[in-house]
Amino acid sequence: MTRLNLLLLAAVLLASIGLVHVSYDARRLFTQLDKARREARQLETDFDRLNAEKQSQATPSRVEAVARKELGMRTATPAVTQYVTYARVSASAVPGGAR
Repeated sequence: MTRLNLLLLAAVLLASIGLVHVSYDARRLFTQLDKARREARQLETDFDRLNAEKQSQATPSRVEAVARKELGMRTATPAVTQYVTYARVSASAVPGGAR
């Protein structure tokens, strides 16, 4: 009878240690899940903010202002426009062409 009691005691101790371990893992995983959810909310907020900023930066008036100021571009007018005509040329007429 004593041997059976010791065996049952060992089984109860092992089961209780297993239960403590599983409870600890569940709490740890819940904490990680909560942290991941907070991070996801923060990333969504950042995404929305950056998307709004991108839309405000891409307005036609802002693009034109940046093109004028930083790139030195100007509006195309007939006075500054150069037209290119297309003419088919044989390969032998081109320097370095057909040999």
